[in-house]
Amino acid sequence: MNKEKTFAQKVIEYNDKISNISIELPKGFRIVNPFNGENRTKVKDISKIFYTNYYDDNNNRSLIIGSSPTKRGTGVTGIPFEDSINLQKETGILIDEYYISKSSSEFIYNVIEEYGGRNAFYSDFYMNFVCPIGIVKNSVKGNEINCNYYESKKLKEKLYSLIITNIEEIINLGINKKVCYCIGSGENYAFLKKVNENYNFFEKIEPLEHPRYIMQYNSKRKDEFLAKYLRLLRHGIE
Repeated sequence: MNKEKTFAQKVIEYNDKISNISIELPKGFRIVNPFNGENRTKVKDISKIFYTNYYDDNNNRSLIIGSSPTKRGTGVTGIPFEDSINLQKETGILIDEYYISKSSSEFIYNVIEEYGGRNAFYSDFYMNFVCPIGIVKNSVKGNEINCNYYESKKLKEKLYSLIITNIEEIINLGINKKVCYCIGSGENYAFLKKVNENYNFFEKIEPLEHPRYIMQYNSKRKDEFLAKYLRLLRHGIE
């Protein structure tokens, strides 16, 4: 009799599928995929340690979902909303040459701490993205900058089927469909809400303000937003 795969094993297999994604984007856009980039071996090692540590069980979890990985965030580590310095401490894998500590991660860490710590938080929640690959575009100055899947109509149309398949595969990891928490209460939420109306992935989608919006533009209200996150997250698992 085959033993059921753990949540961690399913995530690791899911990440392997991401490494095989091949899609031609409209001119001026480029894919950032940490699982098949030049540091893919290191990223996969980090991912295996992290998920085995916190997800080596068969628990169902609620989904917290952002828009897409960023070039210097998840595009480096492979772990949504985690930054390099914390993962380096946790996994023992040297990634300081790619170091970045983001205010978005700082806010999420505050949420995790107030929720009860990493073990408690990751027992109840799994974080990922609507679009599984990062995207960059050419700026007017000629350098590459982060881009969300919804910033271009052509880009969104090109990625639509990939996004639908991605959400289906995330749910199959062992996701509770009662409520999904959407990080980004603007266009990301509007898109996901419309998709959900068509596919009925979740009973409810709860929008949450993006940590970058909170930390960069509303830092004086940080405690207010932190309380909102905790109230909604705790209510969703009751």
